[in-house]
Amino acid sequence: MKKDASRRARRMARSHKRHKGGGTLNLTALMDIFTILVFFLMVNQNEVKVDDNDQIELPASIAENKPGENLVVMVNRDGILVQGIPVETMADIKGYKDEETLPNLLRELEYMANRTPMPQGIDENGETVDQGRPINIVGDKDTPYELLKRVMNTCAKATFSNISLAVNQIVEGGGQ
Repeated sequence: MKKDASRRARRMARSHKRHKGGGTLNLTALMDIFTILVFFLMVNQNEVKVDDNDQIELPASIAENKPGENLVVMVNRDGILVQGIPVETMADIKGYKDEETLPNLLRELEYMANRTPMPQGIDENGETVDQGRPINIVGDKDTPYELLKRVMNTCAKATFSNISLAVNQIVEGGGQ
């Protein structure tokens, strides 16, 4: 550096010399941020969509309300599944034809009910009342009404009385 340079020029030269390495990217911090972001997006996924299942053809409806993220009971020609886990086979169901509820399904739903709190609401008198746990029933459009009625009775007996039935929404113009 020249001796005859001004103090300001010397100070700027020192500053440029100190910062000439440039910025570097800290990959560890970046990976931490992306990991947290992925988990956040997975947990806060709002869109509820029933898994496509070749064994179930849903009935059509013009309803516009979408169900919430609830426990799912699926009824198909092989049996009944809760959250994708088989709990009743059609052979078991035929063996219980005199009963209004299905014992294996009831046992599983009672187990699930013990793991979730009962939703509370306020009635017209201002008192707190139980609202019943929400549940979605997904059944083929050819599911016999008697079987569907038994599934709903079993759900109600296990305190899952806020029942939604899955359907395909008909969009104006005839599409689904």
